[in-house]
Amino acid sequence: MESTVLSHFMATLASLFIGLFVIRIRLRAGERPASLKKIVIPPLGMATGFIMFVLPAMRIPWEWGVAAFTAGAVIFAYPLIRTSRFHIVDGHIYMVRSKIFAVIIIALLLLRLVLHDIVEQYVSMEQTAAIFFILAFGMLLPWRIAMTAQFLMTRKQLNLNSAR
Repeated sequence: MESTVLSHFMATLASLFIGLFVIRIRLRAGERPASLKKIVIPPLGMATGFIMFVLPAMRIPWEWGVAAFTAGAVIFAYPLIRTSRFHIVDGHIYMVRSKIFAVIIIALLLLRLVLHDIVEQYVSMEQTAAIFFILAFGMLLPWRIAMTAQFLMTRKQLNLNSAR
């Protein structure tokens, strides 16, 4: 029993540190010019994680996967999309740092930690990981698609201003 509590504590602690690390990276991203490559690569890299479903222990009913992806896309991606904007400075495109962005990310992280504990009571640890991977991908993909569209519009604006 003690090893289960310890492993749960360690997993929660690891999730917290990873979440805080991601927040730090995202906040620092606004210090350097944005590029299409920097926007598109994260979801492509994360998509390789779907290989986990080769393992039988990781498999979940497709309905759960659709629900997790939908929750990520509809509930969790929305605040990220609303707070992600680009602007032009000295001929370069930068991500605008929203003051609420860090608050949203921390709230999403805490909500994820709470939900993770609840879900893990009903399904295996592997299936819980699979569900939250799909939820995270469902959050990341629409956010990055929206960022790509915004970036391309901002780049078009930059090119129009440069042509004048």
